[in-house]
Amino acid sequence: MCFVLVPKQARIQETRWDKHMEAAEKAYRQGHYGEAKISIKAALKEAERFGPQDLRLGITLNALASLYQAQGKYNEAEPLYKRALTIREKTLGPEHPDVAQSLNNLALLYYNQGKYAEAEPLYKRALVIAEKALGPEHPHVAQSLNNLGGLFATQGKYAEAEPLFKRARAINEKALGPEHPSVARNLNGLASLYQAQGKYNEAAPLYKRALVIYEKALGPEHPHVVTTLENYTAMMKMNEWNAKAAKLETLAKAIRVRQERQNPWITIGFAAVAILIVATFTYGIYKHVKEKGRAI
Repeated sequence: MCFVLVPKQARIQETRWDKHMEAAEKAYRQGHYGEAKISIKAALKEAERFGPQDLRLGITLNALASLYQAQGKYNEAEPLYKRALTIREKTLGPEHPDVAQSLNNLALLYYNQGKYAEAEPLYKRALVIAEKALGPEHPHVAQSLNNLGGLFATQGKYAEAEPLFKRARAINEKALGPEHPSVARNLNGLASLYQAQGKYNEAAPLYKRALVIYEKALGPEHPHVVTTLENYTAMMKMNEWNAKAAKLETLAKAIRVRQERQNPWITIGFAAVAILIVATFTYGIYKHVKEKGRAI
């Protein structure tokens, strides 16, 4: 009798976990972040019963940590990220791509707090893992390069940052196509780098190309469009291109006001939200693999 009841109970627990994670995903996509948090916490309660090294527990911890990070609750996010990282390292091995994702998440947490010395070795390790596991021209490698480049640029290490941004752009252009939003992200990073060095004539065409890509791929009022507009406007003011800057600044402000009315979370920063999407819906990847009948 016991051999029947235990698997049945396990199936019930997994069904509950699935239900809560699906509810979290739905709530997030609808912009109901409070509901998403409640669902993730309910999923965590179920996931704790699967065992201390279960990947579903790691997925859930990562999702909740990313939600806290997006809200600026860094002290609450850090131990969850670390626990999720430990689970993935022990269950998948220290060189699995999911370990790299956890390292990137924790590094971003430190980056957002200005803890650059703590962030750098995590970004570097994530890059090494991605290159070894996925190959040197995989988009995940480009993401790690962009992250590390951004860290260096923030610290004024422009000579170290530039080749990373350029390599990331080349990888994404080849793997994803020249009009993919990830390419626009790389262009933005490189443009900001040139802007910080006063190389406005080199930055301007990159900002322009990023705007074209974002508008075409995501629509003219997407948050990435307005952020790029704001960056471009700031650069033009520095170079005293005031007439052009005033027009774009008015457009950017109008879009920003509309966005904040529709979704107050716009103000928390897109890097954090992007991580939240990836972290929370690693669950979607897990579900897909499970439905295909493959082992996690």
